[in-house]
Amino acid sequence: MIRLLVFLLGSLSVGRPGGRQSARSGPPGGNGQTGPGYGDQPGPVATQPLPDHAQPPAPPGAGGPQVPAGYVLRRRRRISRWLSLTAILVVIGLIFRRAIASLVLMALSAALHLIGVNVHLPHIKFGWPWQSIGGTTTNTDLGPWVLQKIQGISRPALGQANFSFVFTHRVSKNIGPWPCWYSSTFYAVGHASATVTLNPGPAWWKPSTGHYRLRVLSQPGQGKSGQVAITMALPAPQLPQSAHNVSIDNIPSKPIATDHSWTYPGLGCGVALRPQFQQSVLYAQAQRIAFSKATHSPSVTRPLIAAAEGEAQQTIRDNFIQPTVNAFGYRLDRLTIRWVAAR
Repeated sequence: MIRLLVFLLGSLSVGRPGGRQSARSGPPGGNGQTGPGYGDQPGPVATQPLPDHAQPPAPPGAGGPQVPAGYVLRRRRRISRWLSLTAILVVIGLIFRRAIASLVLMALSAALHLIGVNVHLPHIKFGWPWQSIGGTTTNTDLGPWVLQKIQGISRPALGQANFSFVFTHRVSKNIGPWPCWYSSTFYAVGHASATVTLNPGPAWWKPSTGHYRLRVLSQPGQGKSGQVAITMALPAPQLPQSAHNVSIDNIPSKPIATDHSWTYPGLGCGVALRPQFQQSVLYAQAQRIAFSKATHSPSVTRPLIAAAEGEAQQTIRDNFIQPTVNAFGYRLDRLTIRWVAAR
């Protein structure tokens, strides 16, 4: 369309008398100037034709009017490069207008916040063009896609908790009637984790088990996202299985009190006891106590289980379910997870 408009404008300019005059020029003189009469009058300009032997041969079979000697045809102008670049940038801006507007508003909000100006700007959610809502998706199509994403989870969720306790290490060795014993009390900090298996296997997700259900609450359309609700069942969090799953933090752990018999540190008791406790012995004892608390003490097991359940729900919702339903034009209205005790 733009090239056609330029062609029509060029035709009109050539059709005017002034245009005809500017479209041709006389033969140049010896000093690079045009011949006499050039530009003096609007009439035709007198030119000297070239000799016959200097005329370029016409191509064979060429039809149409021949160009007289001395005339120079002026080529039509093409579309300027800056105009083409501007058109390309406008098209890109229209395609990515949502992402560009979101970034501009975020930058403007940060700049205003930096200079201390509190202005309420409109909120535009960042999104790519291919994330726009288009068409509808049925429950049959959406459900298997979400379940396929869940079955791709390979790592369990971990619920971690720190807890402190006090323990005493004691050695005793009587020498005849002499009671010899020495004890030291330590403050220790334990660290334990409870695990949740996010993908128990294909048999867990069979329809007959009822461990997975997706329900479409509303279909997407007219620029609005649809809504879905998902109900799942997962194995209950698993507490530490051995003392090796519990660790002791050596930095805050420290001795807080010591005690001994009235005969210590006599020569006999001091030589027999030698209460220089090795770190490996103290660590092993503290680890056994921490494992017992992480599996039997409600003050430790409850935070562990709650942390594992929260981590599992956040991982499934934010990393697997929410992105999948958003790609189909839906929004996750609610996610319900019930915990099934291990059999």
